[in-house]
Amino acid sequence: MSIPKLKKIKSEKKYHDMTLSDEYAWVDQPNILEVLKDANKLDPEVKNYISANNKITDDFFQDVKDLQKNLFEEIKSKIKLDDTSLKFKDKKYYYWAKTEAKGNYGKRIRQLIDASKAEEIYFDGDLEKKNYGSEYFGVGSVSISHCDNFMAYSLDLKGSEYYTIYLRDLRTGKNEKDIIENTSGGITWSLNSKSFFYSKLDKFHRPRQIFKHTIGSSIKDDKLIFEEKDETFTCGISLSSDEKFFIISTSDHITTEDYFFPSDAKDIQPVLFKPRKKDVRYSIDSWKGYFYVHTNEDARDYKILRCKTESINNLEVFISSKKETVIGSLDFLDDYMIRGEKSDAIPKLLIRKISTNEEEEVKISNEAIGVPGVSLMQKDTNTSKIRVHWESMATPGKVYEYDIVTKEKKLVKETEIPSGHDPDKYVVERIKAKSHDGRMIPISLVRLRDTKQDGKSKILLYAYGAYKHSISPSFSASRFCLVDRGITFAIAHIRGGGDLGDAWHEEGKKKSKRNTFLDYIACANHLIEQRYTHKGGLCFYGGSAGGLTGGAVANMAPDLFFSMLLLVPFVDTMTTMLNDKLPLTPAEWELWGNPIKSKDYFEYILSYAPYNNLKKKDYPSMLITTSLFDNRVLYSEPVKYIAKIRDVKTDNNIQLLKCKMEAAGHGGMSGRDNAITELAEEYSFILKSAKILK
Repeated sequence: MSIPKLKKIKSEKKYHDMTLSDEYAWVDQPNILEVLKDANKLDPEVKNYISANNKITDDFFQDVKDLQKNLFEEIKSKIKLDDTSLKFKDKKYYYWAKTEAKGNYGKRIRQLIDASKAEEIYFDGDLEKKNYGSEYFGVGSVSISHCDNFMAYSLDLKGSEYYTIYLRDLRTGKNEKDIIENTSGGITWSLNSKSFFYSKLDKFHRPRQIFKHTIGSSIKDDKLIFEEKDETFTCGISLSSDEKFFIISTSDHITTEDYFFPSDAKDIQPVLFKPRKKDVRYSIDSWKGYFYVHTNEDARDYKILRCKTESINNLEVFISSKKETVIGSLDFLDDYMIRGEKSDAIPKLLIRKISTNEEEEVKISNEAIGVPGVSLMQKDTNTSKIRVHWESMATPGKVYEYDIVTKEKKLVKETEIPSGHDPDKYVVERIKAKSHDGRMIPISLVRLRDTKQDGKSKILLYAYGAYKHSISPSFSASRFCLVDRGITFAIAHIRGGGDLGDAWHEEGKKKSKRNTFLDYIACANHLIEQRYTHKGGLCFYGGSAGGLTGGAVANMAPDLFFSMLLLVPFVDTMTTMLNDKLPLTPAEWELWGNPIKSKDYFEYILSYAPYNNLKKKDYPSMLITTSLFDNRVLYSEPVKYIAKIRDVKTDNNIQLLKCKMEAAGHGGMSGRDNAITELAEEYSFILKSAKILK
C-alpha cells in the first residue's frame, strides 16, 4: 500500500510575538467559500491527494466487503421501512408523513378532516430529488401557508447549506416563479398567507438579515425587516405559540436578544424586548396575553418569567430556578402548560394546571434511565390530551395518548424492529467517573446481559462535549449491530455539553476547555478500573466538535484505544479560529476564545489543538471522514491532519481518510440508504480493528 504524500511548503506567521509554523498551511485556500459552491475551484494537488487517500481507504475495506454488506442488511432489517407517523390535526387538514421500502426521502401527506377529498401527497422527497436531478438532496423546510393553498420549501442540492426557497401552488401542483437563493432555509408564513419571512445569508454564509417576500412580486423587491449588525450574531424568525406575534431571535452562542411585532401588523416595526447582555440567554413566547421568558439571567440553569404583553418591563417570576436542575421551555394548552426538567443528565416531564399552578411529573415507564418527550395532537389547544414519548438505550420508542385529567394512557405507536428486539437481553446502566478536579462525570451505557464484566470486552465510548449540546440516553437500533457482537456502547456526558446545565457547559469552554478532554480520559480509565474493558480496549466515536475531543485525547492518552472514528472532525482548531472570514468563526470565539486579539487564548488553544500537538508517538488506528462541501468543518482540517499524523506517528497502525467529493455535507450523504451505507462502513472499521469479523 503506497501512502500518498502531501507537499510541504515552509510557512511561518507571527501572532503575539510567537511563531506559528505550518508546512501544510497552503491547503487552506483563500477562496474556500468558492470551493463550497464549485468543486472546480479546489486546488488540483489537494484534489489528487484526496483521491489517492480515498483509494487507500477503499482498498482497506476490500477484505470486509461481505461484512459491510451484512451490516447494511442487518441495519436495514432493524428499520421499519414502510412506516407512517401519527396524524396531526390542523384547522382543516390532518397532516402526517410516510416512508416506503423503495424510497429514501419519504412523503408528506395531508387529508381534509371531513375526508371529502382523497389523501394528498404534497411533498414526495424521492420524486422531488429526481425532478431536481441532484445527487445530494437536503430539505431545509417544508411549510404550508395558513390558507392551505401554498407550500414554500427550501433545498440544499450540494451539502454546503446554501438553501434555495421554492414556492408551489398546491391547487395546481405547479411551482411559482418565486425562487430565493442563498438563504438559511427557514420559512415563516404571514397569517394572511400573502407573504413569508426568511433569513438571507451574507457573503460569509451567516444569516444576518430577515426579509419579507410577497407572493408574485420580484425577489429584488423583498422588504428588509431586520438586520443584525454584529458579525458574531445570526438571526431567525418564528411565530409565537398563540400566533399573536412574530419573534425575531438573534444570538451568538452565549448571548441572545429578541424582538417582536404583532402578527397582523401592516407596518412592521420590530420592538426590542430586552437589550442583549453578555452571557445572558433568553427567549420569549406569547400565550393568552402574556409573554413567557425562558432565561438564564441570575439563574444559571434557567427560570421562566412572564409579563403582560402590553407591559414588557414588569416581569415576574413564574417558575423559579432550581439548583443543578435545567428548567426547560413551555408548551401550551388552554388549561395546561407542559415543560421539561433535567437533573444529573436525566430528563423528566411535568404538567402544570394553569388555574391552580399545581404541577405533577408524568411517568410513563418504570425504567430509571430514559428519555421522555411530548408533542401536541392537534392545532386546537382546547383539549386535555397530548402525546407522550418514551425510549431508553435498550427500549425502542413508544408513543402514548395521555389524558391529563383522567391520567389514562393508551399506546398509539411503537417503534417496530422488524428483525426483532428483546430489551430484556440488555442491561442499561448509569455510572459516574471522578475527573481530575473531583467532578463526577455521568456515563450511560448499554450492553448484552451476558457480556462479562471481566476486563476483556471492548467498549465504544461516544462523546461530544461542546455547544451546550446534550447527548440523551436514547434508543438507536443500529447500535445493536455492535452490542450484539459483544461491544458495550457508552456515552460520556462530559463537560462542554449541557447534560448537567449551564455550569457543565461553562466548565468545558474557553480556558476551561481541557476539562472536556480530561473528563473523557477519566471516564475511559473508570471503565477500565471497573473491568468493563481494558487499556487499549476502547474505541473513540465522535464527530465535528466531538472529533476535536477525539483528536485531543489521541494526543493525550493514545494507549487507551484500539481504534478511533473522527467524523468531520474539528481538528485544526487554531487555523479556523484565526480566520475571521470563515462562516462560523466570529461566533465561535465565545466558546473557544479569540486567538487573534488575545495572547492568552492563542496560547491556550495552541496547548490542546489536535493538529498542532501531534507528536512522535504511537497512535491508534483511525478512520477520519470529511466532505468537500462541508461549511462547518472545512475539508482542509482532516486533510492536513491525516498528512501530519502520518509524518510523526511511530506505529504500524492504519490511519485512513475518507473525503466525499460530491453529494455530501456536514452530516454525510443524503438519503436513507446512503446513511446506512456510511454507518455500515464505520461499523466495519470498528469490528475489523477489534478483530470481530463475524
